[in-house]
Amino acid sequence: MKNLFFDIPPALQAAADKALEASQTAFQRIERITEYNQQKVLSAFIEHRVSESHFVPTTGYGYGDRGRDVLDEVFAQVMGAEDALVRHSIVSGTHAITIALFGVLRPGDVLLAATGTPYDTLLGVIGVGAHSDGSLKDYGVGYREVPFCNDRPDLEGIQRALRDEPAVKMVHIQRSRGYSLRPSLTVDEIGEIVRAVRAVREDVCIFVDNCYGEFVEETEPTAVGADLMAGSLIKNAGGGIAENGGYICGKARYVEQCSYRMTTPGLGREVGASLGHNRSLYMGLFHAPHVVGEALKTAVFAAALFGGFGYEVSPTPDEPRADIIQAVRLGDAPSLVAFCQGMQQGAPVDAFVVPEPWDMPGYDDQVIMAAGAFTAGASIELSADAPLREPFAAYMQGGLNFHSGKLGVMLAARSMIEKGVLSLE
Repeated sequence: MKNLFFDIPPALQAAADKALEASQTAFQRIERITEYNQQKVLSAFIEHRVSESHFVPTTGYGYGDRGRDVLDEVFAQVMGAEDALVRHSIVSGTHAITIALFGVLRPGDVLLAATGTPYDTLLGVIGVGAHSDGSLKDYGVGYREVPFCNDRPDLEGIQRALRDEPAVKMVHIQRSRGYSLRPSLTVDEIGEIVRAVRAVREDVCIFVDNCYGEFVEETEPTAVGADLMAGSLIKNAGGGIAENGGYICGKARYVEQCSYRMTTPGLGREVGASLGHNRSLYMGLFHAPHVVGEALKTAVFAAALFGGFGYEVSPTPDEPRADIIQAVRLGDAPSLVAFCQGMQQGAPVDAFVVPEPWDMPGYDDQVIMAAGAFTAGASIELSADAPLREPFAAYMQGGLNFHSGKLGVMLAARSMIEKGVLSLE
């Protein structure tokens, strides 16, 4: 379709039309998953009799906050979990994961990362790297990891590590690729890891970092035996409406342990005033399946467009998707910077800002980030970011609606053309 408001070069418009046509089969698959998940969420709202009374703010200690408590029940049902904690006071996905790790692990225990080195911001929590004051390591929790083998979880290596280290209390699985080109894990692939772990040890807690993965498939990792999951509400599960927050869900005994870390032992989930946030958390969860579907369509289109230009993309347009992240391997720093600067031009907020690489807290390399969002840092809104290091891949995610997301992807390509790092001639 001809673009009426943005100066898109004809060759780029033609490439975009071709990419859109190539995306239709994947779009139909996404629509089926979206409809299933939307019905699942709606049925949970109806079953738990959600009403306007659940949006009433509480203050102070927050005792008897019905809206908060019912939201936990709704979220648990949607995620296929026994119990859940959904709180605006959880500041990020890393914070939610940290609560889960410290909630379950004790001095002398060992954390086993079954999917290689975790995402950068978690390294300080574990005690790997420079930023580790107050880490698990400081509290006497050990750490081991099993690297991927040929871009697949090393199931035999995981089992060997469990046999070699009887003190392993928790197995950590990162669903998303993070800043790497290894594939993100589908729910079925997580199930393979769960079965491999259970064949050796029945007593460990299997924890999944579920960030970027919620509502991408019809089921969540709890359906294949994960004991505990955590994620952020300014990613998928907040539907682009939640202004902050995070969640933890899974087996009730583990969620209760996490609640004592989230607040204090003995009080746990009984305290924590909602302060008027409940409405946006409910509404965000309700919208989440549809918004995730729009983000997935945007990712498929980006893969088709940049794959058509000859770049390595992961996943490819027709591959099954396990999260909302689309990686585009651009090959060098100028191309990466141009891509992110162009995507910023398609943001509804701060489109005039020119992103530059900077020393972002929690990262060892400079990071460039395009993120013009209504909620600062919301990865479910169209954004792209990456550390300036090999393989110089842009990690794109989000898109509150496909039509604006599609345009943002095209503007990323236009920026690369204007800066002379991409030629369509």
